[in-house]
Amino acid sequence: MTKQRSFSKEFKISILKELQPPVNMSVSEIAKREGIAKSTIYSWVKKARKDGQLIPNNGTTNSDKWRQEDKARIVIETYSMNEQELGEYCRKLGLYTTDVKRWHQIFESAFDSKKPVKEIEKALLDQKIENKKLSKELEYKEKALAEAAALLVLKKKINSIWGGPGED
Repeated sequence: MTKQRSFSKEFKISILKELQPPVNMSVSEIAKREGIAKSTIYSWVKKARKDGQLIPNNGTTNSDKWRQEDKARIVIETYSMNEQELGEYCRKLGLYTTDVKRWHQIFESAFDSKKPVKEIEKALLDQKIENKKLSKELEYKEKALAEAAALLVLKKKINSIWGGPGED
């Protein structure tokens, strides 16, 4: 029979704070460090979210970390804020104001029958894919340009050491 560990409320709160900005540790990291089952931490997160706390997921990008419900809540909470208040709010949660403004647009467009949210999200995803493709192409061209410049410098050095093609 295994003895079930009990954790104090303060300990649970400290673990949940480590999942949030600015620390942003992952559940796996905390579970490994503290020797706690991931499922236990996930249950604490689920309960905290039910109690109204904003706790991001472990997404790959800042925007991916937040659940749809959290994004909607953030949009509602920040809707009437000015730029300064929005900046302070975003710093507290580790967000970019541009993400929140984009969420505002998506939220507002949900009420616009002309463009459904799914269509906007698909367009955004297409733009991200195009951006990634162009970034790779730019990186390739930068490498090619650096190689061409290196060859020109090398050719110039060879010509200065051995003389040009017409100098016998």
